Amino acid sequence: MASSADFVQYIVDQCSGAGEIVVKKMFGDYGIYCDGKIFGLICDDRLYIKPTEAGKALLKTIDLQPPYEGAKPYFYIADVDDHDYLSTLVRETCKTLPEPKLKKKK
Repeated sequence: MASSADFVQYIVDQCSGAGEIVVKKMFGDYGIYCDGKIFGLICDDRLYIKPTEAGKALLKTIDLQPPYEGAKPYFYIADVDDHDYLSTLVRETCKTLPEPKLKKKK
């Protein structure tokens, strides 16, 4: 089951306080980026964020789940309705993620 466009837009809006939020369709669902860094996935109308120590320290409940079969576990975020909490979680997670690699020009 793919994610609905309404849910994806809701997550983008909820994370918007963290920086420039962009989603890209991939694997039948979506990758979600903040300021160019991929920090999570939206799969089957559920939000998953890459596990980091910074994120773990902020989580209300730690729930590691793979977003799809065969994937590494991510933090499953059930509480997506608190804008400030979600923005802070995304911002702090992204601070610890590596900068995206520059693509080579052909």
